[in-house]
Amino acid sequence: MYAIVEILGQQFKVEAGKRVCSHRISEAEKGSQIEFDKVLLLDNEGVITVGAPVVAGAKVIAEVVSHVRGDKVLVFHKKRRKGYRKLNGHRQNFTELTIKEIVA
Repeated sequence: MYAIVEILGQQFKVEAGKRVCSHRISEAEKGSQIEFDKVLLLDNEGVITVGAPVVAGAKVIAEVVSHVRGDKVLVFHKKRRKGYRKLNGHRQNFTELTIKEIVA
């Protein structure tokens, strides 16, 4: 059984017992449980239910494992023959979730 769920504007394919990294959920503390109601698609042993826009009554229950930071992304700007160079770095904040169950 799997579901496609929307978490903070992004869509994830989730299964029970799997881990997902989404953008930082600021109100969630480590060890707390979160429910996601925006289930867009649900597959229950081959029976596929597509929502319009969401599947009624379906939800995904997840537990917050940790808050982590992603790898550093370097953004380099250069204009040739002008002596212009600029280097910026960025690390994205993520929340690591474990999917506990999918309620159809």
